[in-house]
Amino acid sequence: MREPELRQHLVEICHRLYRQGMIAAGDGNVSARMDDGERVLVTPTGFHKGFIRESELVICDLHGKLLRGANKPSSEFLMHELVYAERPEMGAVVHAHPPITVGLALAGVTLAQCVLSETCLVLGAILTAPYSTPTTHEVPRILQPYVRQSNAVVMDRHGALTYGRDLDEAYNRMEAMEHAAKITHAARVIGPVAPLPPREVDKLQRLARELGIPRAPDPCTLCNACPNGSGGPLGPLGTPGEPPHGAADEAVVDSVLRKLRGEA
Repeated sequence: MREPELRQHLVEICHRLYRQGMIAAGDGNVSARMDDGERVLVTPTGFHKGFIRESELVICDLHGKLLRGANKPSSEFLMHELVYAERPEMGAVVHAHPPITVGLALAGVTLAQCVLSETCLVLGAILTAPYSTPTTHEVPRILQPYVRQSNAVVMDRHGALTYGRDLDEAYNRMEAMEHAAKITHAARVIGPVAPLPPREVDKLQRLARELGIPRAPDPCTLCNACPNGSGGPLGPLGTPGEPPHGAADEAVVDSVLRKLRGEA
């Protein structure tokens, strides 16, 4: 894609994120590799992405050094640099703050388990990375193993990160993750949600390979979508372990739900 078309498309992706409610005010950032693979077109820092214009985008190298443009590259470019280094097949990165996805993480609800067949097929495991201070070198250090094991990462108390071979794939993964989060949230309001059995997950992973749907390069051991996974529900501050809500909390929730249904 030539630079003018790439600028136009990247701006449309930003506007789409805003229309879908996945960013607000100065939230989020988007980037895409240019034809030579060594330069990146990226949103500038401090701009409202819902109204950003093509002329306001900047070009930098793979390490975030400004090459062309009147504005500074995104202050969170370290995430983009990490993805392009660890996943050289990726051509675009999207960082947003999808509210249901982030809300579930805040409540200690992981999306790592394969619950929906289409999400499992298209995205694979959706991992939740522990908290790291935005714009600092903590972010790539914490994210590195997650980026290598997943195509969609939830960042505890921050947002979400998706990436793809092009802008459309990176954006579609963000939208698919938030849609899965909405369904998961709706289901959990009604009752417990059981994951797909491991044998069904294996079938979906094989199908993904047959269909040419990209998978992360490292085997995923950070989720619990298969018997080899070591992850699971998040504990306080994003640490693996038991959910932060205990039996007493579950009893309160059950009591409220029964009252709402007129059973008590």
